[in-house]
Amino acid sequence: MVKRRPHILISHSHRKGSRSAVGHRQPTAIARRGPQPSSSGGRSLQQLTALLRDLFATWDESKILRLAMDHVATAGPYIAEAGYLLDAGGDLVPSAGNRQDHALMVQPRVRDLAGRDGSVAVPGRRGGQALALRGIEGLHGYIVVTSRSRPTGTERFLLATLIRHTAAALSVAFAHRCRREEAAELHVLREERASLQRQLVTVVGELAYRQAVRGFTAEVAASGGDEEAVTRALHALTGLPALVEDRFGRLRSWAGPQRPDPYPEPDPVRQTALLNKAAREAGPTRIGGRLIALVRAHGEILGMLALVDPLGEADEHAVLALEQAVMLLAPELAHLRNQAEVELRLHRELADDLLAGTDETSAYARSEAVGHDLHRTHYIVVVRWSDRDADDSFAQAVDRAAAAVGMRALLTRGAEHVVLIADDRPHAGALYEALALDTGASSGSIGVSARCESPDDFPKHYQEALRALEVLRHSRKHYGMMFFDQLGLYRILGPGNNLRELEAFVHEWLGKLIDYDAGNNSAMTETLARYFDCGGNYDETAASLSIHRSTLRYRLQRIREISGNDLANVEDRLNLQVATRVWRIVLGGSG
Repeated sequence: MVKRRPHILISHSHRKGSRSAVGHRQPTAIARRGPQPSSSGGRSLQQLTALLRDLFATWDESKILRLAMDHVATAGPYIAEAGYLLDAGGDLVPSAGNRQDHALMVQPRVRDLAGRDGSVAVPGRRGGQALALRGIEGLHGYIVVTSRSRPTGTERFLLATLIRHTAAALSVAFAHRCRREEAAELHVLREERASLQRQLVTVVGELAYRQAVRGFTAEVAASGGDEEAVTRALHALTGLPALVEDRFGRLRSWAGPQRPDPYPEPDPVRQTALLNKAAREAGPTRIGGRLIALVRAHGEILGMLALVDPLGEADEHAVLALEQAVMLLAPELAHLRNQAEVELRLHRELADDLLAGTDETSAYARSEAVGHDLHRTHYIVVVRWSDRDADDSFAQAVDRAAAAVGMRALLTRGAEHVVLIADDRPHAGALYEALALDTGASSGSIGVSARCESPDDFPKHYQEALRALEVLRHSRKHYGMMFFDQLGLYRILGPGNNLRELEAFVHEWLGKLIDYDAGNNSAMTETLARYFDCGGNYDETAASLSIHRSTLRYRLQRIREISGNDLANVEDRLNLQVATRVWRIVLGGSG
C-alpha cells in the first residue's frame, strides 16, 4: 500500500481570462473556462492534448489540480465549480480559490461519495457531477463540474479523458513526493546513524585518551617528574612540540621537532604583556601560534608550559593533556624555586662575609658547601644600572647574564649595586652586553677589580672594583665595563690615600677657579675638566658643553686669567689635568 502524505490544499478562481504557470514550463495557450465555441471538435482535441502534456510537466499536486480546473471547458460546455485534494487524514479539503458558497455546500455530498463518481446539486447550476480523481494507490481528490448545456458523447469522452489524465498526473506527483519524502527520511536516518557512530567513536576516544593521560601521568612520575620528562611525555601524547620557559621567557626544556637554534632572546616588555594576557584566562590560551598554560604556585607565576601549534591542530584532548602536565610541573618548578632561593641566600651570606672580611678556613669550608671553588683566582665585579634599583629582580638579571656568558660566581647586592665574586677574569664587555640585552637598557656601568689570590684580599679588591665603577661613571663614556688595572693614574687616587693631601693639591691648582665659580655661579672648573677630557679639542669640548666655540675660547682665556696658569705649559697642563680628575673623581666635583 502506498504511503499517504499530506496534500497541499489549493484554490481555484472563476476569473475569465486568467493564466496559469506549470512548473518551469510555459503552458500551451489553450481555451480557458467559460463560454467556448463548440463548433470545432478538432481544435478542442488539440487543446486537450496540449493540456495533458502540461499536466505531466510538474510534480506539484496543487498546480496539477488548478491546471485541470482551468481547462475543464476545453472538453465541452463544462464549468469547474470546486476542487478538492485528499489530506493526510483522509479528509477532502476544498481549494482556497473555489467559490466558497458552492464548495462548502457540496462538500458533504462529495465526502459521502467515498471515492465514487456521483451527482451533486450546485445552486443555480445544472448537471452537477463530482468526478473522482483516482490513481492506482487510491483517491487523490475530486473535481465538481456543471454543464451549461447537454454535452455530447464526444464531450463526455473528452471530460473523462481529462479526469483520468489528471488523476494519473496526481499519481505520478504523489509517487514522486513519496519517494522524495522517503529519501529525506532515509537521509535523516543515515545522519542520525552517523551521528550516533560519531558519538560512539568520541566516547571511545575520550576513554582511550583519558587512559593515555593517566599513563602519561604515571610515566612522568616514574621518571622523576622533571621538566624534560613532562615535555617528552606531552609531545608523545599530542604529537606537537612541547616546551617549558621560565617566567622571563628563557627556554628550560623542549621536546619535539622545529626547535629554534639559537632560541630567541626574550623581550621583557613583550614577555610581560604575554604573561598578563595568559593570566587573565582560566585555562590554556592560544597566543602567537602556541597553546600556553602558566605554571603557578601560591598565585606566583613560575614559568610557562606550551604546545607549538601554528596550524591550530590542538583539540580538547591536547588541552586536557596540557592542563594535566601543568599540574605535574607546578610542584617541580616550585621545588626548584625554593631550592634556588636557599642556594642564593647561602651564596649571598658567604659573599657578604668575604667582602667584609672573614676567617679563611671558614670561608673555604662554606664555599665547598655551596659548591663554589674558592681556591681559584677571583675577581670582584660591581654592577650598577642607572635606571634600575639594586633589588632582587635586578640581582636575578645579573645572575642570568653572568650564567649566559659562562661566569661562575657568588652573588650579593649592596645598597646601589650588585656584586659578583667571579672565579675568572670577565671577558671585556661580554657581561655588560648580556645584561643590557636582558634588561633592555644600556645605561649601566660595571667595575672589575684586580686579581684576587686569597680570600683575605677580597675586601681590598672590592674597593678596587668600586673605584673602577666610579671612575667609569664620572668619565665621558659613563657606561660600559672598566677594569681596575686599566685605570692608570686613578689607581693611586683611590681610597686609602691621604685625602687631605689630595684636597690641598686640588686647592693649589684649582682653588681660584672653584672660588670664582662659587661667587659668580659659573662653570669655569667644569669647562677646564671637559677641555682635558676632550684632549684639548675645541669642537668636541664646545659640543659637550653645548656652547659655541667662541664662548669656549672666551672661557679658556678667563681661566688663564683667573688661575694664573698657562695651558700651553706642559707642567701646568699636567697638574691642572690631574687636579680636575681628583676634583671630580675623588672629591665629587660636578661632572
